[in-house]
Amino acid sequence: MSSLATLDVVGKRVFLRCDFNVPLKNGVITDDGRIKASLPTIQLLLRNGACIVIAAHLGRPKGVASLELSLAPVAQRLGELLGQEIIFTGAFSGDGIKEAAHSLRPGQILLLENIRFSFAETSKDQSERAAFAAELAQLADLYVGDGFGAVHRKHASVFDLPQLLLHAPGLLVSAEVEVLKKLTQNPTRPYAVVLGGAKVSDKLAIIENLLNKVDLLAIGGGMVFTFFAAQGKEIGTSLVEPQMIDVVKALITSADKKGVKLIFPSDIVVAPSFSADAQPSVVSVDAIPADQMGLDIGPASSEHFAREIEKCGTVFWNGPMGVFEFANFAAGTKAVATALTKISGMSVVGGGDSAAAVRALGFADSDFGYISTGGGASLEYLEGKELPGLVALGL
Repeated sequence: MSSLATLDVVGKRVFLRCDFNVPLKNGVITDDGRIKASLPTIQLLLRNGACIVIAAHLGRPKGVASLELSLAPVAQRLGELLGQEIIFTGAFSGDGIKEAAHSLRPGQILLLENIRFSFAETSKDQSERAAFAAELAQLADLYVGDGFGAVHRKHASVFDLPQLLLHAPGLLVSAEVEVLKKLTQNPTRPYAVVLGGAKVSDKLAIIENLLNKVDLLAIGGGMVFTFFAAQGKEIGTSLVEPQMIDVVKALITSADKKGVKLIFPSDIVVAPSFSADAQPSVVSVDAIPADQMGLDIGPASSEHFAREIEKCGTVFWNGPMGVFEFANFAAGTKAVATALTKISGMSVVGGGDSAAAVRALGFADSDFGYISTGGGASLEYLEGKELPGLVALGL
């Protein structure tokens, strides 16, 4: 396997797969963390005399181009961060793109339009992906995979393309894999995982796998109400997955048998509706009103979670504790984030909404041991799954 350090890029066109799947609001990037995470690899390639063709995705356009999911705002922000012009033509393939790529001089960057505007990029038909990958391969001499947030997808620019060109992982992908290996192979104990977010079904596989590895599992966010329902508690109008109740009962039993400390909130911040200006109140988890919904863990729970987290040597956190986008329901998420900044061991924020939350709440990336760029990819790695993009890079 080639490494970025040994890859000869002088005077070469490098196809760089990044993850620029950033959150947008009214066409404005609200969290540029994933763009900033790509800068070390981009800057290294430029210093070493390469020109770069960057491919990335935004959202799930399913092969249909749309102005809302254009990478134009990303091109602008990337140019600002690098202090140079980014060539962006609003296309991802065709003769014009090929000509633009072959006209690049060392130090120049061409950003392709949202690669998922091509149906072939995400096609389950291997021949369709292969044909698209062959077209993309004509744009460059070498391939560098640095879009960790997409490595769990068997997509043309992630899986098929690196098999056609001499390739290497970028600095970001290498760093992500190194951190995840520490979480799975020999974590400093006690080892805690804190999970939140909306649905148990999204985290089921990781919970099942981690019950064999962790000492402490803390559950918050919307998914906790399915656990409460499984325990026979009244959950009001809170989010729940009825089809998961029996599965959750089995998980609770399994955690007990394996000696895993399972902690849940003892109090909940509830409101009559899902809105930023809904009137919050704090109730016991045993007294959630029938006409109210839980939107955050309560203050006593926040303190309890923080105390348990601060005792640990390794903590992985994925999923907010509440609706952090609304100020009235952000305290639980902020308490967990604050606790992660205080542990003496390794703290890992598992990408996605968790990464967006800590930045939105005023934390710096440097406050944590590591902030992953790939929520889904991180989870699947911790589930023990083989990730296509890593396989293609020889990792």
